[in-house]
Amino acid sequence: MTTADSDHNDHDGPANAGTPTHAEGGHYTGSFFGRRKGHKLRDHQADLMATLLPALTVDIAHPAPDDIRTLFGTDVETVRLEIGFGGGEHLVAEALAHPHIGFIGCEPYINGMAKILTQIEAQNIGNIRLVAGDAAELLTWAPAQSLSRIDLIHPDPWPKKRHWKRRFVQDATLAAIARVLKPSGEFRFVHDIPDYVAWTLWHVSRSPDFIWTAERADDWRLPWPNYTMTRYGRKATREGRIAAYLIFKLIS
Repeated sequence: MTTADSDHNDHDGPANAGTPTHAEGGHYTGSFFGRRKGHKLRDHQADLMATLLPALTVDIAHPAPDDIRTLFGTDVETVRLEIGFGGGEHLVAEALAHPHIGFIGCEPYINGMAKILTQIEAQNIGNIRLVAGDAAELLTWAPAQSLSRIDLIHPDPWPKKRHWKRRFVQDATLAAIARVLKPSGEFRFVHDIPDYVAWTLWHVSRSPDFIWTAERADDWRLPWPNYTMTRYGRKATREGRIAAYLIFKLIS
C-alpha cells in the first residue's frame, strides 16, 4: 500500500508507502506511515511469506537492471506498477488479463502481501513481482523511462490537515513518477474522497510533466474499460461514495 491503509482506514492503497523528500542527486526518499501488520496470518499464508515471497521479491537494495523487463522469467513487452495494491484484486486481474505485461506490486502491509501471494499461487500467475516496502524508494530505484503505467487506487486520504504531507501525491512524487514513465506513459488515480481528488488534480495541474486526459464528465465519473473494482471500491459504492477515475498522460 502506499497511501492507503486497508487496516486503519480500510482503503486499498498505501498506508503511506512513503512520501518522497529530497535527497542527494535529485532522488527522493520516503518514510512509511502506518502499521505494517494487522491480524495474525494463517499458517499457509505465513508459509507463502517465507517461501514464495522471496522468489518474487524485487530487491531494491541492489542496482536496478538496465532493462527492467529482465525481472520477469517470461518474456514481457512492458512493465507496469501498482502502488499499494491492498488485497490485490485489481493487480491480479490485470496480470491475468495481460500475460505479456510484467506487473510490479508495491505493498508494505503484510496482510495484503499474504493475500496476493495466495492468489498468485492458486492461479499460477507468473508475471507479477513484489516489493514489500516503500513505494518512494522503488520510484528512486527504477530506471528512467522503464514503466508504461503506474496505478494508485484508493490510497489513504490522510484527511487531517496536519497529515496532508503524508499523502502520496505530492509535487516530488509526481516528478519521480514522471522520471520512470516511458514517453506517453500513464499515471492512473482512483479515489472516492472528493478532497483528495481535488488535491490530486491541483498538484497535477502544477506539474509540467502531465496532462489530464478527460474530455467529458464520464471520462472521470466512470471506471475505465475493464477496470476491476477492489474490495474497498465496492464498500465505498455500497456506502454511497462516488469515486473519480483519473488518467494522466506523460507529456512526451
